[in-house]
Amino acid sequence: MSRIAIDVMGGDHAPDEIVKGCVLAAEKLESTLVLVGKEDVIKEKLAAYTYDASKIEIVHADEVIEMGDSPVAAIRQKKNSSMVVGLKLVKEKQVDGFVSAGSTGALLTGATLIVGRIKGVERPAMAPFIPTETGCALLIDCGANVDAKPTYLNQFARMGTVYMEQCMQIKSPKVGLVNIGTEEEKGNQLTKEAYKLLDADASINFCGNVEARDIPLGKVDILVCDGFTGNIILKFMEGFGKWILGMLKVQFLKSLKTKLAAVLMKKGIGEIKEKFNYATKGGAPFLGVNGLIVKTHGSSKSQEILSTLIQTEGFIKDGLVDKIKDKFEENVN
Repeated sequence: MSRIAIDVMGGDHAPDEIVKGCVLAAEKLESTLVLVGKEDVIKEKLAAYTYDASKIEIVHADEVIEMGDSPVAAIRQKKNSSMVVGLKLVKEKQVDGFVSAGSTGALLTGATLIVGRIKGVERPAMAPFIPTETGCALLIDCGANVDAKPTYLNQFARMGTVYMEQCMQIKSPKVGLVNIGTEEEKGNQLTKEAYKLLDADASINFCGNVEARDIPLGKVDILVCDGFTGNIILKFMEGFGKWILGMLKVQFLKSLKTKLAAVLMKKGIGEIKEKFNYATKGGAPFLGVNGLIVKTHGSSKSQEILSTLIQTEGFIKDGLVDKIKDKFEENVN
């Protein structure tokens, strides 16, 4: 049986919503959940629920890494923080995965310094899903590497391909390079050089450049870019989704006729809303780390914690980290 550690003290709604999400997950998962944080606080929050005590363990950590802390300094100085302790559990193979809604920078720094990179991987990358007309697309990177090299983007494409094949059962997923034009010669120095590497890589199904306006159309399964560009895309999509749903609500509440129309279109509106419901999408794994680390939204509440834990158990069953490791060891040896 797998074991998943959770940073109970990380995130905007910690510890209450994190604990609640863990209790919900204990009812649905096969895994044992290891709650990492201040033991007295965790026990106090758990006391409000009825749950299977055999499915939940507590590991004490009396420090907390705050969102405003310097990532490197926090990881090095707060050695007994819930985040550092959770990462060490992964490093020492005491758990099969670690989930946190805490500081992205600190989690990436800790994952790299404590858990380490897979041999052959230059930089880990964050890989969330974004909604598209055809379903969803994997966006890699979305913030781990704001400055990137062409070789990073090539490796992102390869890791993303393993992810989509192993976890989403998509054979030969289509890879697109985010750019300002579809022509090969378009873009800056990074994208021009990355294009050449991606085009020459026989291990991926590279389909060329993808312009921003084509991203929502779902023409590719994997969107490759540097973390700066990816983070802007991700945040724009989240904000755009809220705006669209807000506009729909305003329009449908204008009159009795529009309210009746809303009733008739309830199913369709619900489908649109679900497209942008990040609470059901889970988190973003750090691909390329030599252990399973999953970052969920800092604003996560119980339902998103539940979704992320379900997703994480799936990654463990699919052997995601080992599959990426095998892929890169083929090239190193």
